[in-house]
Amino acid sequence: METRVIPVDREHLQSEDFAEAAQLLRDGELVAFPTETVYGLGGDALDPDASRRIYAAKGRPSDNPLIVHIADTDALPVLAEEIPQSAWELADRFWPGPLTIILRKKEIVPDATTGGLDTVAIRMPSDPVAAMLIRVSGVYIAAPSANASGRPSPTCAEHVYEDLKGRIPMILDGGSVPIGLESTIVDLTGETPLVLRPGFITIEQLREVLPTVEYDPAVVKRVKDETIVARAPGMRYRHYAPKGELTIFEGDLDRVVARVQKEAEAKLAEGYRVAVLASEETKDRYHGLTVRSVGDREEEASVAAHLFGTLREFDSMGAEYIFGESFPEAGVGQAVMNRLMKAAGYRIVAVEE
Repeated sequence: METRVIPVDREHLQSEDFAEAAQLLRDGELVAFPTETVYGLGGDALDPDASRRIYAAKGRPSDNPLIVHIADTDALPVLAEEIPQSAWELADRFWPGPLTIILRKKEIVPDATTGGLDTVAIRMPSDPVAAMLIRVSGVYIAAPSANASGRPSPTCAEHVYEDLKGRIPMILDGGSVPIGLESTIVDLTGETPLVLRPGFITIEQLREVLPTVEYDPAVVKRVKDETIVARAPGMRYRHYAPKGELTIFEGDLDRVVARVQKEAEAKLAEGYRVAVLASEETKDRYHGLTVRSVGDREEEASVAAHLFGTLREFDSMGAEYIFGESFPEAGVGQAVMNRLMKAAGYRIVAVEE
């Protein structure tokens, strides 16, 4: 299959420019497209065959649910059986934007889209390319990240092409995405609202609307747990992983830098290709090593925007071992560390005195 990359002019979006992509979606085919978070791999959410094609193209486990992308809140009663007031309040505050809400699904939503669950994950993206594609196609778009399953999520069209070339017919190239981490996911189907995946919208922001919202225990676990039921994307399986073995070191920053230097030098001496994931504050403190900064430690958003691209850069270098610093887990930092821990397969080293 030929994969065509179609540039999109964000400054002059015209509905006719989306006609071919929209027709592909209506025909049950797949189209990759940018959102404000990461690139998504889209198919008609109400077509079980299209959802199965998404799983096949990504190599994604079929019990890992997909997120349904909508263009307006009128879609909620079409897709969801029970819509609590809290859902409308969150939508009013955070939509369009990087928030996914989980509700009880209606029968119209196929099990192939929800990973066999009786719930549906719904999001209204703020990216104008995504919004235009949904409206012009006239379908609700099921879209996980447009990468091969387990790989770092794509933040530009080149990442999508690298992973899915020959597997999908079209990629809409809207340039680099602004956020770089997947949406925050909140489950509203239980007595207590639960964050199933942290993202750019923080739990502190959510509590301004829903004071009782908490993290699901699986989110804050620091060990791998294969018994977890995947009630949302990214909960159970290894995600975001580079090809090399990633280890995260946490503790006093000076000691972390010294430990990373030592571990990296040891692997270099054994003949391996080694890289270091650092911050702007520490990148010049490493010597004789290949180092990449993901951003300023005090600017979690900058770290989020560059994280996946940096992990993919390590792949292009052929790095066999990657040693990384941890980051503060406040605000968006919680989402950054969630992705780093999963990318490392929970290989985390506490650096003691």
